Amino acid sequence: MRVLVIGGGQNAEHEVSLASAAAVAEALRLGGYDVSTVTISRQGVWEVAGVSEGATAAGSLALAMPLLADCDVVFPAVHGPLGEDGALAALCGLAGVRVVGSGPRAGAIGMDKWATKLVAEAAGLRTARGRVVDAADCGDAEFEGPVVVKPVSAGSSYGVSLVRGEHELGPALREAARFDRRILIEEVVQGREIDVAVLREAGGFRWAAPPLEIHAAGLFDTATKYDGSARFTVPAQLSTAETTSLTRAALTMFDSLGCAGVARMDFFLTAEGPVLNEVNTMPGLTAASQAPRMFAAADVSYVDLVSRLVRAAEVPGGDGARRRAGLERVA
Repeated sequence: MRVLVIGGGQNAEHEVSLASAAAVAEALRLGGYDVSTVTISRQGVWEVAGVSEGATAAGSLALAMPLLADCDVVFPAVHGPLGEDGALAALCGLAGVRVVGSGPRAGAIGMDKWATKLVAEAAGLRTARGRVVDAADCGDAEFEGPVVVKPVSAGSSYGVSLVRGEHELGPALREAARFDRRILIEEVVQGREIDVAVLREAGGFRWAAPPLEIHAAGLFDTATKYDGSARFTVPAQLSTAETTSLTRAALTMFDSLGCAGVARMDFFLTAEGPVLNEVNTMPGLTAASQAPRMFAAADVSYVDLVSRLVRAAEVPGGDGARRRAGLERVA
């Protein structure tokens, strides 16, 4: 099977995506797949060796289209806007190519933290109380006690700040505005930080891996995520009732968004039960990333995990006939 792995992207998670894409490509090769790769630069240029040098973003995309036409499955290991938000899945859907992971709708809603909260609450899940402000109105925002300030659409905790005093609010809003003009201001939730990864297998069966607990001193921000100071426990030390409630909440959110492939649901576990923090429809995918760690705890190796994702790939937005046609072409 021919798999095209896409990495990079036009956002702050570019380097994180390069690491995910490299790890995925190597694991797929170990699994016996015919793998080709392409990197999207920070400027949006699809970097195809010997082809795209000097091309514009639009021109390079046109030059890269034969790569999509020649593969059986696209694995878009691109985190953040113009990748994880459904943009690449939409491109694959238009091209009629099977793609790993969620389709355009789930990607777009999952990337938008405010829309995710609305879906979660409609599905009966608790989220932190919050409000959205526009970057142009930052000067009018009022401090209402300790809050977390974050961009509505960004990943890897870029632009996220814990605000304890009124003098910190302005700088935090300006930092968040570097990544998105829509800014979310949320109450601080006290609880254990627990992640749950959900996998949708070929055939539609979906299941949750053992939960993972994050141990970090203070806010689990970008620096903590990547400087090696955070500790993880997987499986998390939870009661049967806690594991059941977290798993049920993760599956409910996965289904409510219409996710596919793998998605990571991040929760705060409070005395009243889980509180959804956010959803990642294309989470970090190196072997050391949180989602692969959780599946490793369920005896699913990293090579097996990425292979399962490829086998479960579908044409985004395609009907049953298109999905069957894709499977027949691979066979």
